[in-house]
Amino acid sequence: MSSWTSRFAVAAAIIFAAMSAPASAQTKLKWAHVYEIAEPYHTEALWAADEIKKRTNGKYEIQVFPASQLGNENQINEGLGLGTVDIIYTGVNFAGSIYKPIAITGAPFILRDFDHWKAYRDSSLFAEIAKGYDDKTKHKVAALTYYGQRHVTANKLITKPEDMKGMKLRVPPAPLFLMFTKSVGANATPIAFAEVYLALQQGTVDGQENPLPTIMAKKFYEVQSHIILTGHITESLVTIVGSQVWSKLTPDEQKIFQEVLKEAAAKATDKIRASEQVLAAEFKKLGKTVVEPDREAFRKAAIPLHNDASAGAGWTQAQYDALQAMK
Repeated sequence: MSSWTSRFAVAAAIIFAAMSAPASAQTKLKWAHVYEIAEPYHTEALWAADEIKKRTNGKYEIQVFPASQLGNENQINEGLGLGTVDIIYTGVNFAGSIYKPIAITGAPFILRDFDHWKAYRDSSLFAEIAKGYDDKTKHKVAALTYYGQRHVTANKLITKPEDMKGMKLRVPPAPLFLMFTKSVGANATPIAFAEVYLALQQGTVDGQENPLPTIMAKKFYEVQSHIILTGHITESLVTIVGSQVWSKLTPDEQKIFQEVLKEAAAKATDKIRASEQVLAAEFKKLGKTVVEPDREAFRKAAIPLHNDASAGAGWTQAQYDALQAMK
């Protein structure tokens, strides 16, 4: 055999081997979120990525991008539609910018407590609303994670809604957050999550609102003296798988993704719930003034806006009534 013939045979063998390679070559996916690497959202996302890889025999390799590396909340929601990210965690109020009913639990004082949140997570109402989002976007809402009760921080004492009148309050850049600021007469200042610390430090805003684990993780307490336990919103994140991924998964793979992402959400939920119950004491040890305001006054100010479309409401009366009836 001539050297040319030999080289041709080797090249043909390489091409044949490449063509006969299994179709299920590894698929790399990007999971984006805005939270810090120490937070349960991120650590459980890493667990889920590893678990999905194991359960699909290495077919899916998921890389998790934390701390707004691939964009802020609005940008990663947009990225899901563009196919530049494949999976995201996002607040329900941001998902609500695309499909309003999914933001229902983001209204102030619409949920009573953590048990009410759990009842909603496990309800046919949530399943119905999630399906509405899926049908509209073709993406898949795979899980709901507890984000915590949101509380106000400031550099002054606040005990009642009137104390917030005219205050420049940073809120996330999603429409429904304006319902809370409207209820207390504060001036809403939408700022991306990654820029909040600097805005507080420089006095661009007077305060912000977030759950205690987030206030700790993002170190907002370093630039705020008072933590006011308003508990005005019982917040959730949804885990969403992009249509470009979900539509290509086999039924068995869809089952694996959903089971793992739900399990990760449940584990993160338990950790967030446990940490928010001890953090008020931790903030006191750090020299912060922790205030227990008149929550009933805040609640009474918010309730009239619950079904007000001009304040951001976008659900039906039937959905609202079903949520309120849950035990």
